[in-house]
Amino acid sequence: MAITVTERFGSGESTVGKNGKVVLRYILRGSDDDKAVKAAMLNASPASYDGLNRENGEVENVGPYLWYGTVYYVPADKQPQTGDDSFTFETGGGTQHITQSLQTVHKYAPSGKTAPDFHGAIGVTHDSVEGVDITVPVYRWSQTHYLSNDVVSDQYKGKLFALTGKTNNATFKGCAAGEALFMGASGSKRVTENDWAVTFNFAAGPNRTDLTVGDITGISKKGWEYMWVRYQDAEDATAKALVKKPVAVYIEKVYDEGNFADLGIGT
Repeated sequence: MAITVTERFGSGESTVGKNGKVVLRYILRGSDDDKAVKAAMLNASPASYDGLNRENGEVENVGPYLWYGTVYYVPADKQPQTGDDSFTFETGGGTQHITQSLQTVHKYAPSGKTAPDFHGAIGVTHDSVEGVDITVPVYRWSQTHYLSNDVVSDQYKGKLFALTGKTNNATFKGCAAGEALFMGASGSKRVTENDWAVTFNFAAGPNRTDLTVGDITGISKKGWEYMWVRYQDAEDATAKALVKKPVAVYIEKVYDEGNFADLGIGT
């Protein structure tokens, strides 16, 4: 059955100026094959419109043999080409549960009494250390790269899958080994350019070499390693009370390392 392409009501929506764009909208009927539908839409839509170049197109199945199609037009200098890339970032706060403060600033007790010294332990009860959730700095960024069909093979997609949830085993994008975490990638094929737009997502946390917990010093941990503290009952002779005192610190590896050079977007 032949595929019919009809321009929809509302087609031709546009903005003006140096970042101007035009959106053409279509109704497509006659097939349940998305590839055939996309090809028919591109054949029916002009390569350029009102001085703008076709950037990309997309189709949405809305019923049996019925599709909505959209084609976008942008200035030639705004259209990414194969090999181009873009970058976005944010420095937001992540959440971390801690049981140990950096410093006990003040402690108070009733007149004539001395507040026990818990050596920085937070939320100490009779039998546990409850701790508190705090905001910690986390650097997140995304990179979109426009990669050729030859690059985005099934083998390459497998590499992205295998590296997801791994930390960098060498310096990567300004992050020392262990500081960057690959959060995964998403990709879509650009039918007008016959390539792939692939967005890579990362988060980074700093490596530390200067940590102190209670009387324990010289603690080092990589950005995505997990630190926890073991406490033990101890006597505070001044306050005449039992306290929870940190007696050991453990650094746990919870993410495997990976070679981020395999992402193919530079280091």
